[in-house]
Amino acid sequence: MGKAKGFSLIELLIVVAIILIIAAIAIPNLLRAKIAANESSAVQSIRTINTTQITYQATYSNVGYAASLAALGPAGPTCTTPSSTNACLMDWSLSQATTPGSAKNGYYFGMGVVSANGMNLAYTVGGAPAAYNQTGVRGFCSNADAVIRSTPSLSGPPATTEEACSSYAALQ
Repeated sequence: MGKAKGFSLIELLIVVAIILIIAAIAIPNLLRAKIAANESSAVQSIRTINTTQITYQATYSNVGYAASLAALGPAGPTCTTPSSTNACLMDWSLSQATTPGSAKNGYYFGMGVVSANGMNLAYTVGGAPAAYNQTGVRGFCSNADAVIRSTPSLSGPPATTEEACSSYAALQ
């Protein structure tokens, strides 16, 4: 009787063990890369919000800054007629990313305004990871000065006040 062809059970177990060791090394690096990409997207989203707030203030000077993210975006997935309540200055997904369940690229955003005499004189926009340590670890914020700031660890809601944002370090 001839020798059987194929792999023995021991050889297959060794191959599976090697694959599991390689996966254990690669998966954390992949997760860190995804977090870095989400954080980069959050910073760009805050830049977009800053730019749209400046455009909104110039367009609707009787209102000042927009009071909410929804006011900067369209009324629906497509823009129909811009107005002070739906200015169509940024995309739908960003204007609706206000809760962890509706996050854009792992981050959700909040905005607070300072009003006086019916005018919105200042704003603070903040971004927080939808799932801390999975979609991101840092929080970001910016005021009307357009300086983007970050905090090394944020597991709560985004900063929406000037006081909270001023405690963050300026992004380098």
